[in-house]
Amino acid sequence: MKVLVINAGSSSLKYQLINMEDESVLAKGNAERIGINNSCLKHTATGIDSIELQAELRDHKDAIKLVIESLVHPEYGVIRDMSEIKAVGHRVVHGGEAFSQSVLIDNQVMQAIQKNIELAPLHNPANIMGIEACRSIMPDTPMTAVFDTAFHQTMPKKAFLYAVPYQAYEKHGVRRYGFHGTSHKYVALRAAQLLNKPIESLKIITCHLGNGSSITAVLNGKSVDTSMGFTPLEGLPMGTRSGNIDPAIISYMMEKEHLTSGEVNETLNKRSGVLGLSGISSDFRDLAKASEDGVERARIALDVFTYQVEKFIGSYAVAMGGVDCIVFTAGIGENTPAIRKASCSNLKFLGFKIDDEKNESIPTAKKEGIITTDDSSGVVMVIPTNEELMIARDTMEIIGLTNP
Repeated sequence: MKVLVINAGSSSLKYQLINMEDESVLAKGNAERIGINNSCLKHTATGIDSIELQAELRDHKDAIKLVIESLVHPEYGVIRDMSEIKAVGHRVVHGGEAFSQSVLIDNQVMQAIQKNIELAPLHNPANIMGIEACRSIMPDTPMTAVFDTAFHQTMPKKAFLYAVPYQAYEKHGVRRYGFHGTSHKYVALRAAQLLNKPIESLKIITCHLGNGSSITAVLNGKSVDTSMGFTPLEGLPMGTRSGNIDPAIISYMMEKEHLTSGEVNETLNKRSGVLGLSGISSDFRDLAKASEDGVERARIALDVFTYQVEKFIGSYAVAMGGVDCIVFTAGIGENTPAIRKASCSNLKFLGFKIDDEKNESIPTAKKEGIITTDDSSGVVMVIPTNEELMIARDTMEIIGLTNP
């Protein structure tokens, strides 16, 4: 059984075709610059050299057509015809309170996703375009929506409510929603598998650290708290996002710098975080090199980031009454040993001791494994995230597909 996974952005469309019999990726790629000059499709099929196809992609429908043509192409395709694609799973960023799990897409679901555009104006419109493009080209193929927010719908009110007038929640849905849910769910399940323990018995803290970062407390397999909030701006300082700040700073900066609310929002989302602190880059690799070269603001930016990671880990250990396992994932979490070590430097009192050799060289070919010492009472792991596989698994379960 083959499932096509779609992640549509405003001017891009990423995809993977996964063979669910062995969960292998048959092909993957990215349609770039949709609706812009010089659009193209970068396509990689297993066992075949990657190719780049130049094409006029006026909209997401054109992109989907080219994706399908590439998948069935006699030279660089991987299937005979479209009938081999049994289902399509779509990543959707914001499901609001309407969805606590992935769902089969119908007109009612589309209306709900449309309604949540005001909560994710940069993401949901693109997700809708991807869904509509696929439905127009593959009208008889069942499709699912897998929401970034769904995994966090198990949070209790004490975790997701803000201390603002309750009417803001009742009338406008102002609450913590959380994001990266598909990633947090995948690595938590994988951690339980590697520990050979039921996830229902574990207290896990998952750290999705990338240009956008979030941390989640997973108690007995359910999200009970997470660092991102009403929007992905809350929580940790990130590549260009500020993370948590005193909200009074907003009106103060508007007055001092004569900024509009839109300009402040732009500053907090695109010119803050480690970029704003360092004045150098939003890329943690650049900051690591600059820090090694003695650039103080680069070092400070990294210190601020890892300090906040530690604080969230500590607070979630308290929220769950302990922690059995900490997982690092995503671009920074998977690939930056120094960040992992610094983020755990004060956790020895919780029983976590980083093994420097293991941390510097993840012990398996999959680049996943335990990086704590043998005498640690708690386990720290590195697990590469795989949101596409999680989407495909959810799709298989919803559609009721079973392998022959």
